[in-house]
Amino acid sequence: MTAPEPVQRVSSHSPYEEAFGYSRAVRLGSGLVLVSGCTSVVDGAIAHEGDPYEQARAAFGVAFEALEKFGLGPADVVRTRMYLTHARDVDAVGRAHKELFDAVRPAASMIVVSGFVDSRMVVEVEVEAFRGA
Repeated sequence: MTAPEPVQRVSSHSPYEEAFGYSRAVRLGSGLVLVSGCTSVVDGAIAHEGDPYEQARAAFGVAFEALEKFGLGPADVVRTRMYLTHARDVDAVGRAHKELFDAVRPAASMIVVSGFVDSRMVVEVEVEAFRGA
């Protein structure tokens, strides 16, 4: 019997990762990668303030960068979660999701929440990706 492969973690060097003690993404064994909540923070600044569509695209871009560190990409995504601060943004965020994942069709959830750590953020996303042996 072989030992299970170890858990691997990667960082995106977000200040929140160090302050709150988490990793941007974690790979379990050789196949499953879990990506933490991603927002539109790019180079330390919130991008696309007030634009849920562009914030969703930017947040998924942050998630894709994390997946790339494990050799995975959007085609490997099996689940997404989208958190929004306003129900009025469902169509805009859904449109961004469709553009990025229409061919992949991951399991997906869209949840309206009361807010994020910075009120200028209106979208946060999580992804899970898998590539079997």
